[in-house]
Amino acid sequence: MKTLKILLIEDDAIEVMKFNRTISKLKLNHEIIGANNVEDDLKLLAQKTNLPNIILLDLNMPKINGIEFLSILKNDDTLKYIPTIILTTSNNQKDLIACYEIGIAGYVLKPLKYEDYVSKIEKLLAYWSINELKNTNERNRTY
Repeated sequence: MKTLKILLIEDDAIEVMKFNRTISKLKLNHEIIGANNVEDDLKLLAQKTNLPNIILLDLNMPKINGIEFLSILKNDDTLKYIPTIILTTSNNQKDLIACYEIGIAGYVLKPLKYEDYVSKIEKLLAYWSINELKNTNERNRTY
């Protein structure tokens, strides 16, 4: 399995700590990037350097919510190819449908029990680390 560069877009510090603790517990060498601030995450992506392999996106955030962020992402010719997985507590059917219509790679509900959370994150990252992801810059080259 290859190491992933993961952009975690989550405004809740406890959730960020839980995610980092899970990565550590599973002894995964993935690189976690992100500013814990949606506006700064957008600026990071806008630079188009050091892009993540995948984005894990929470829906319930202040200022710019996950669906708005997703719309901005998918309207960019470079960033739209980065697989984006919703990682949220929202099981609202309207959110689910809206996210898939915009173009997400997956929708994962955060379980309440930590052990279940660890299991879901492990499976999610295992899938994406064996998936044949192409570098965004390689995708945009013409041959």
